[in-house]
Amino acid sequence: MGPQKKSDKLKRLVAVQRHMERMAESDVRLTRSRIEENAASMDTVMNAIGSLDPLHRMFAQNYADRFDRLAATDKQLHSLQHVQEMKVMRERAKGDRLEENMKEARAQEDRKGEDDAIYDLLDIRYATPASSKVEER
Repeated sequence: MGPQKKSDKLKRLVAVQRHMERMAESDVRLTRSRIEENAASMDTVMNAIGSLDPLHRMFAQNYADRFDRLAATDKQLHSLQHVQEMKVMRERAKGDRLEENMKEARAQEDRKGEDDAIYDLLDIRYATPASSKVEER
């Protein structure tokens, strides 16, 4: 196994970083679904509080307490979502920088390969006549 190219190493890092980005996006999606579930529960409790049914009126204070807990949870979930969205942006920026570095490294490797090929051609071109003159003597 020969020495690895810098671009190949960076390519693997980009793949890992993109995976980290997808994991962060998955966390945001999960939090969004929890926010939606919490909002549905809040609606249900609010409907029960506003109900004219005597059974619901007996539990109005319990419903109010439950609604307060759901509202606090909603606030926490929105804060969590904001933090997670910031993480997604950071992970995406890291991935973009790594990808740029990988492309630059690949371009440098390609240029080096082309330069080496030109040098080899020049060596062949100018080494051949000199060696045939040496053979003639």
